[in-house]
Amino acid sequence: MNNPDPHLIQLENVRRTYQMGSAQVHALAGVTISFQRGDFWAIMGASGSGKSTMLNLLGCLDRPTSGLYLFDGQDVSRKDDDGLSEIRLQRIGFIFQSFNLIPQLSVRENIELPLYYQGVPTLESAQRAEQLAERVGLADRLQHRPSELSGGQQQRVAIARALANEPRILLADEPTGNLDTSTSAQIMEFLQELNQQGMTVIMVTHEAEIAAFASSRLHMRDGIIDNIDRGAHA
Repeated sequence: MNNPDPHLIQLENVRRTYQMGSAQVHALAGVTISFQRGDFWAIMGASGSGKSTMLNLLGCLDRPTSGLYLFDGQDVSRKDDDGLSEIRLQRIGFIFQSFNLIPQLSVRENIELPLYYQGVPTLESAQRAEQLAERVGLADRLQHRPSELSGGQQQRVAIARALANEPRILLADEPTGNLDTSTSAQIMEFLQELNQQGMTVIMVTHEAEIAAFASSRLHMRDGIIDNIDRGAHA
């Protein structure tokens, strides 16, 4: 049996251009890079460097203006909105700075949300939510609402929700931006544990201390890759 391609993501000369009135903004100006299964990357750069555009493309929230994007061996460069939505639902977990939990729903219901959209049966969905809540250390908070949780606990719920669809990759956009230093370290250590268990993680951050938790760092400037640092885990 052939071994699977170690490259989960391949970008080849990817460009993303936006039309702003009469001006063209080159958010990505020709990016070529591969991310392997099991990697943990931090994407860094100043405001306007292209790092958020890169994450949106990787997460199939946007598509390239030109260039090739292969995800899990599949060309997603030209997929329509329905095709991109299907990939997001089935293969990608998202973690956001603002948690994006639904305040009216309990912890269990927030974790179950992706499973609802996948049509997973109610009993199986509830069991998986319980398992994930236990995995992130919130088994005793299943009936709580987000407003009854600390920021760190809310982010753990968001991580559990991101894992619910058993994704190929976790994409995190400033995952510790709303957390204090101690809680940030706890969340990053948990992401490290997930990575050590085989999960591919790519996050955007502007904080060097947070980026140090990743095994590789990619620095962007003016829509291109300025520097790549392949170091060891912190």
